[in-house]
Formats: sequence, C-alpha cells, structure tokens
Amino acid sequence: MSRLLHVDSGPYAPPAPARELTAVSADGARLHVEVHGPDGAPAVVLAHGWTCSTAFWAAQIRALAADHRVIAYDQRGHGRSPASPACSTDALADDLEAVLTATLAPGEQAVIAGHSMGGMTVMAASGRAVFREHTAAVLLCSTGSSQLVAAATVVPMRAGRLRTWLTRRILGSRAPLGPVTPLARRILKYGTMGPGSAPHMVEACARIVHACPRKVRHTWSHVLDLLDLDHGVRELDVPTAVVVGTADRLTPPAQSRALAAALPHCAGLTELPGIGHMTPVEAPELVGAKIRELAAAHIHVVTEESA
Repeated sequence: MSRLLHVDSGPYAPPAPARELTAVSADGARLHVEVHGPDGAPAVVLAHGWTCSTAFWAAQIRALAADHRVIAYDQRGHGRSPASPACSTDALADDLEAVLTATLAPGEQAVIAGHSMGGMTVMAASGRAVFREHTAAVLLCSTGSSQLVAAATVVPMRAGRLRTWLTRRILGSRAPLGPVTPLARRILKYGTMGPGSAPHMVEACARIVHACPRKVRHTWSHVLDLLDLDHGVRELDVPTAVVVGTADRLTPPAQSRALAAALPHCAGLTELPGIGHMTPVEAPELVGAKIRELAAAHIHVVTEESA
C-alpha cells in the first residue's frame, strides 16, 4: 500500500471525508473510497491516474463538496487500496463498477471525471451496464485511448522506434523514486507539468507520485504500454467533455483531439495553453468548473417535492 506523503496544508491538502468505505471489486480487490459533501446532492465520481491517489483531487473535492456529493477512490495498488496481482483495463472497469454500485442508489447518476489512467478507466467501462446506469456525463482530463508510449514526447527527440523504446524504458523503470528532493521535483515537473507550474503545485504532485510503490508503478506501466481502448471511446455515448494542456508530454493534445473526434457525444474540447499533464492540479479552478457545468446540465436530483 502506498506511503501517504501528500501535503498537509494549503489548497492541495486532502480534505477530511464525510465518510469512508471499502468497495469490493469483481475479483475481491478492496478499494478505498471517500465520500465528501452532503447526502442527496448531485453526485460526482473522481478517478485518478497512474501513480496518483485521491489526494490528487484535493482542490476539486474542496471546491465541489459544498454542494455536491463527491466520491473519490484509490485505484488498486494506489493510495490506500491494496495492490492486486490483476492489473488490466478490465480490472479498472470492474473497480469503477464496484465503486458506483457501493456509493450510488439504483438508477442514480453522477458525473464521472477521469484523469489520465482514470480517463482510461472510464473508456474501459463505457460499455458496461452498471456504468451506463449510473453515468450522466463524463470529463476526460489529459488522457488517451491507445498508442500512449509512441505518442508521448517525454524524450525530446523525433518520433520513431528509438524514442518509443526510450520512453518505454523510462516509464516502465523499476528504479525507486526515493525522497522528494529538488532534483526529483525538477524531473517530475519536466515530465508531467507545464513550465509555469507554481512550486506548491510541483510539490503536491511530487509527494503524491513518490508515494506510489515502485512495483505498482512498474506493473501498471505495462498496461498503459499495451493500451487499446479505441472501442471504448466509440461506446462512450454520454455527454463527454475533454480537457488537455498544450504542454502535456505524456498524453499530448493530439490524443485529446482524436478522442473528441471519435466520441459519439463530445461536449467540447478545451486546450489549456502552457499546462502540462497534471491538469487537475495545474488548472484546478477550470477542471472544477467543468465538472460543475456537466453536473448542472445533466444531473436531475429527485427531491421529495419533485418525486
């Protein structure tokens, strides 16, 4: 299980949940789930990305929980969810289904926001009956559906087999990340964030990423390397907004443009100048506002008066 090294003050300090629970996935994997905000409010489900945790969504949770029920969970092996030998896109979909079933009433719908691997989780689950029952709209942040390693520009050289090989070696490294040092912050900022990212943003991301166990990081890197969820994009037939930073080296804007073109019901593509891969941390207000807009437009909350 990950060491929890997230920041403990400021906008990226994780807020205390109203309650916590454990969702059990199809194969028995146990998932840590947090629920924030008032019961009965419009529901939002947050799925974080590779090497992250619920702490990654701290700014959105804090902004939305005043008038939304915000559900965040740790992907298997991340945060407080124990590691599992089963790591696949099917497992990601199973886990999201388990969280939806554990936290939403029958027929209740939510906005689901996925960042990076969290967005891939949404694509993997898009054809599932439970997903369709509970999803009103989707926000995809900094993600892609296939050819991730070949498309990444982390290695500053021309696209081709050599760059793909080097990128695969870097992203799939078994080396421990070690403590969060000034050099570690510079490396993480270069690979995952925009050049103008504020130091407190870099610090928050570094602490979250460095808390991910290296075995978990390495295992999931293979899943991302082999990813092919183009079919899942075509089956994602709820209103879906897409957000990407123009300085994203892990899932460059071309990936998001391809998603927007393939989605059956694209609710808009937003490209953020100078922002990198960590959009919820680098552009917290915009990401939170997109989630709020989708909830206002697509979730109908049944009250006693309207029932």
